[in-house]
Amino acid sequence: MVVFGGFLAVMGLATLIFRHGDVVGASPVGIGVVLLVLGAAVAGLGVVRRVVGRRRRAARGEPEPVGNVIERAQALPRLVRAARSGAYPGLPKSRLALWLFALLYLVSPIDVLPDLLPIIGVADDAGVAVWLFSSVSTAAGLYLRHERDRAKRPYL
Repeated sequence: MVVFGGFLAVMGLATLIFRHGDVVGASPVGIGVVLLVLGAAVAGLGVVRRVVGRRRRAARGEPEPVGNVIERAQALPRLVRAARSGAYPGLPKSRLALWLFALLYLVSPIDVLPDLLPIIGVADDAGVAVWLFSSVSTAAGLYLRHERDRAKRPYL
């Protein structure tokens, strides 16, 4: 949500700076301000949601994802291999199918909302991309946690 809110805010700022004509009959200043406010609200909500989620997971004793972006990207092929072979039960095969479907949706020229619609046409692709990246990143971080825990306790 934080990334998507930032994306909306940047689009609002770009609309304020670069747009001179009306956008679908509305003033570019109005649309830019609305996008900036909406982006800030969504990003703020994302930060609050992230903090509350971390506290809730810590209270339940759930593991937190570990690793930076590069470590998680390097762990992704191992995660997919382990999930497909059944060696890692933390990632259901349905999640792999959803990731594949999201990738196909992003590269496909067929969209739910056509890209010809200003702002809204790109928003559905951005939403799918944000979900895909956050889901893959979280799963890879949890897999890294799993690998590190197994390295500490090799008898498991």
